[in-house]
Amino acid sequence: MKYAIIESGGKQYKAVEGGTIEVDRLPVESGQDFSIDQVLLLAEDEKYSVGTPTVKGASVKAKVVGHVKGEKVFHFRYSPKKRIRVRTGHRQQYTRLQIEQIEK
Repeated sequence: MKYAIIESGGKQYKAVEGGTIEVDRLPVESGQDFSIDQVLLLAEDEKYSVGTPTVKGASVKAKVVGHVKGEKVFHFRYSPKKRIRVRTGHRQQYTRLQIEQIEK
């Protein structure tokens, strides 16, 4: 099984060929091809390449499937004896990527 650990938006994701991942929203239109050069680890069967900090010459080719919103996260602020109750919500926006090829 061939996979790579990539970095996008300060977070790390496991990218498997043929799979999909959701990363923080990227300024790319749906249907376009996208290349990620921040490959931290590359694994193929029993061979591993660990970058310092990235693997030289490695990249991940992906296609933008679409932009989606995540689950709603609620934040509740409460002050007892003062009648202060504030409930707010937030939905994070993500970009769904279809991993097409992992290159070395």
